[in-house]
Amino acid sequence: MITIASLIVFLAFYTLYYTSKRATLSYDLGFEKWMQKNPRQTKLTGLGLLLLAYTTWLFAHALCCGTLLFFIQLMTIGSLIIILAPLKKVNIKIVFLLFVIVALLEFYYN
Repeated sequence: MITIASLIVFLAFYTLYYTSKRATLSYDLGFEKWMQKNPRQTKLTGLGLLLLAYTTWLFAHALCCGTLLFFIQLMTIGSLIIILAPLKKVNIKIVFLLFVIVALLEFYYN
């Protein structure tokens, strides 16, 4: 559950990052061009994903703990995206591999 919420937070921040006019953007994938051309739909999608991730954290934990963990995760993932995206270190293969490894670790230790 936490891994899925983390992936949703990553996707939400990544979509909101691509609506920025000040960020250095790369167009390695096809949907990144669409996100840059349609900023209104992308912002709504990103905010919807953030709301979905927050409700996932609330169902996984209580109100205060879920809120705290959501904002800690948002700051951490947001900082990583801002640092690593201009260096072109964020691609779909690395994100998928990291998601699988973390999901396996979560299932193993639960």
